[in-house]
Amino acid sequence: MFDFKSIPPVVKNLLIINGLMYVAMIALSGQGFDLSAFFGLHYWGSEGFYPHQLVTYMFMHSFQFTHLLFNMFAVWMFGRVLEGVWGSKRFLIYYMITGVGAGLIQLLVIHLRLMPLYDALSPEDLSFIMDKGYDILQSGQNFTDPIAGKFNALMNVTTVGASGSVFGILLAFGMLFPNTELMLLFPPIPIKAKWFVIIYGAIELYSGMANNAGDNVAHFAHLGGMLFGFVLIKYWQKNSNHFY
Repeated sequence: MFDFKSIPPVVKNLLIINGLMYVAMIALSGQGFDLSAFFGLHYWGSEGFYPHQLVTYMFMHSFQFTHLLFNMFAVWMFGRVLEGVWGSKRFLIYYMITGVGAGLIQLLVIHLRLMPLYDALSPEDLSFIMDKGYDILQSGQNFTDPIAGKFNALMNVTTVGASGSVFGILLAFGMLFPNTELMLLFPPIPIKAKWFVIIYGAIELYSGMANNAGDNVAHFAHLGGMLFGFVLIKYWQKNSNHFY
């Protein structure tokens, strides 16, 4: 039976905060206010960018409830184990660093993808996109020209979700408990945690490199969470005599 009181404090508060932010987003959207426009992560060249978004974006989710559900399920399932092993302070530090790191990697990848598009646009078109593109995208529209549309989508895209931290949590679980068997849902077969993390990471890398125009998933943000998590764990292992 699910016992909410038995959940360790950081994981419990993460579940509560993410749930409250989702409810607030739904409620305010009915009043014509898009909460993710202020708290979701935007590229630093976008009109919608604010520095605090590198933290707040990880507490926002899309309107699809499954986005929130799957992320919070992973936080509960694996995060409570890590918090029990590390303690609340270290787990919270890990969660926040992997989330911010994921956001930084996402912004870097957007920057690299924008660079070749600058030369493909005329100065007039570029100026118009920079001036009007954010509002156009916020209205649910975009430019019909493929290059202008791609540039505007990259420049003004909103990234939301705890997935960067979640992938960091998955990596940590795989490193600390590599031989623990997990049961997959599809297909329903057991797999060791270390192989699950490796395969999942490889899928994300392939998906990110494929750069499918119809794919709205921030694959490199997921990999960024894993990368920052790996570096942080290695640092702790090197500098702590009591690291599991």
